[in-house]
Amino acid sequence: MINRVFKDLIRHTMEAYIDDMLVKSVQRSDHLCHLGEAFDKCQVKLNSEKCTFGVASGKFLGYLVTQRGIEANLDQISAILYMKSSTYVKEVQIFIGPHTSEQVP
Repeated sequence: MINRVFKDLIRHTMEAYIDDMLVKSVQRSDHLCHLGEAFDKCQVKLNSEKCTFGVASGKFLGYLVTQRGIEANLDQISAILYMKSSTYVKEVQIFIGPHTSEQVP
């Protein structure tokens, strides 16, 4: 339904996935117009607690979206960044998993 309602805005001034929607603008001065276009087509009730307006960056579908594009989300990669280095071959094998083609003795 979301894709059908917003079909002329998606990929231009809007992105949508199921019930998550993002209105985007290259120029700050165009953003109110783009929001207005989305609200004019909006046929669903919005949860004000989940809405954010006029921000330069934010999280969307777990990704950090900025003016530069999609960037790494520290919340999702922190486990990898702060993981301790393996010191034993067996730890590396466990980390890599059973799909390795060669086992180290």
